[in-house]
Amino acid sequence: MLSCSAMVPAPLSRRSVRVQVVADGEHYENVLLKILCQARVSAWIATANLKEVMVEAPRGSVARARGRFVSITQRFKELADRGVQLRILHASPPSGPLRKALSHQPSLKPPRFELRQCPRSHLKVLAVDGSHLYVGSANLTGAGLGAKGSGRRNFELGLTTDDDVLLDLVQERFERIWTGQECDGCRLQQGCPQPLCSL
Repeated sequence: MLSCSAMVPAPLSRRSVRVQVVADGEHYENVLLKILCQARVSAWIATANLKEVMVEAPRGSVARARGRFVSITQRFKELADRGVQLRILHASPPSGPLRKALSHQPSLKPPRFELRQCPRSHLKVLAVDGSHLYVGSANLTGAGLGAKGSGRRNFELGLTTDDDVLLDLVQERFERIWTGQECDGCRLQQGCPQPLCSL
């Protein structure tokens, strides 16, 4: 773990924050499998690009015993079935393969699973259970999350932390965008597929 100082508002103070650096393929194990797939209450995801990701089948499953990979939508379904609230904020429309995979999971629907699009959203964030936070460069794609081979995945860098102040700041920002509080004055609203303030 690295130690760094963060400036936080109201009042401004200097404090020590424990963070872990996550690079390249480590995103698959440390962010996707250890944080997202272990969610118990909620998983809020912000990404610019939203694509199909193939992940290891769950432990104990026949597919896992056969060494198979499954769509991340299968993992989303397992989380939703356990009562986890999944929110995905994205900028561009989901890829065709992901839309197809979602069509095979009809139980993924509100309030347990929601997708909202904001063309201005370029955040790459994962906040899980109000206790685990990832902020970095990785989109929710196979190349971004290290699910592709070492010669094909992106070079990515991010930080994970369990710091409650940082979690609160990031979740507050996510919530403002998610609920349309940033729509007023947005100059892209004309081309927006559905302004979040109208939901």
